[in-house]
Amino acid sequence: MARAIATILLMAIVLVAAMQLASSVDITHTDLESEKSLWALYDRWCEHHNVGRDLGEKARRFSVFKENARMVHKFNQGDARYKLSLNLFGDMTDEEVDGGYGRCSNPLPNSAKQRQGRVTHGVLATRDNYPMYVDWRMTGYDQRPSAVTNVKNQRGCGACWAFAATAAVEGINSIRTRKLVSFSAQQLVDCDKGSAGCGGGNAILAFKYMMGHVGISTEADYPYYADEQGYCLVPKRKNPVVTIDGFKEVPPKDEVALLQAVAAQPVVVVVDTKTFRRYGGGVFVGPCGTNRTHSMTMVGYGTTDETDPIDYWIIKNSWGPKWGEDGYIRLARGVSGGTNEGLCGILMEASYPVKN
Repeated sequence: MARAIATILLMAIVLVAAMQLASSVDITHTDLESEKSLWALYDRWCEHHNVGRDLGEKARRFSVFKENARMVHKFNQGDARYKLSLNLFGDMTDEEVDGGYGRCSNPLPNSAKQRQGRVTHGVLATRDNYPMYVDWRMTGYDQRPSAVTNVKNQRGCGACWAFAATAAVEGINSIRTRKLVSFSAQQLVDCDKGSAGCGGGNAILAFKYMMGHVGISTEADYPYYADEQGYCLVPKRKNPVVTIDGFKEVPPKDEVALLQAVAAQPVVVVVDTKTFRRYGGGVFVGPCGTNRTHSMTMVGYGTTDETDPIDYWIIKNSWGPKWGEDGYIRLARGVSGGTNEGLCGILMEASYPVKN
């Protein structure tokens, strides 16, 4: 057992290191010395992120990019536990990021809250213990296959709720069937009328949709278009789908309950992303608010291997693989700020699908 745990920890360290290299565009003092060098940095950033701009748009975006580059470089000269990055938001303002990516998780309507009792709403059965380290991305955890598909990109559509919900269903489906299949966020955007498509939604409503309708299609059968099509394609599709039997919610302000849930399967969480939108790697320790407007999928947790170790959550985002640590963030756990809500409100709203 000890050898297996050591092997998993070593694999995790290697994985994190590879992620940090894959997702970053480095900034040096030389890059910031002149307009010419900044333009060269901007061109390098555009190439790395496959961004195309016409001349007028590029000139306007360059002024934003310069300020972001200077801010990122200045922050990274400090000794914080995490780094910032010129990620996909490198030439976007904070307002633009919020408009296209950040405000996509809507609260449940009162009518939905009143009906939760007759579904499979409830608390995860208490376990006497849980592993010190969990990573559902890795083959071999708990003698099971990986339960996490590749990182997706919601692009300009506010569909984080759909990606978080499908990622959680992908996880439990893999655990139950030992088959890792990518499911359709676009089906939820087009067909789940309880949510508002690209205008935002809620993972619990997505779970209810999957329970009460026809399940969820594969991504291959119903691919993502980053927009609302205005119609639902499911009735025309004849291929079999995956269904779930219910959902549960993790009790709020209960870190142990969330640890227990994530030890069993990937879990949807809703957080405040405002201060980590430009996150580039390491363990994000804040500061952070609790204005929870973005859904993500928690796929594990662990503790850093260093002199001053810090506990963290492993969370899958839907901002593409060139954000954060290859599309993931490690968020500090055990941080309450005196409110018991967890860093960025991580302990306040978590749910997961049930598949028997």
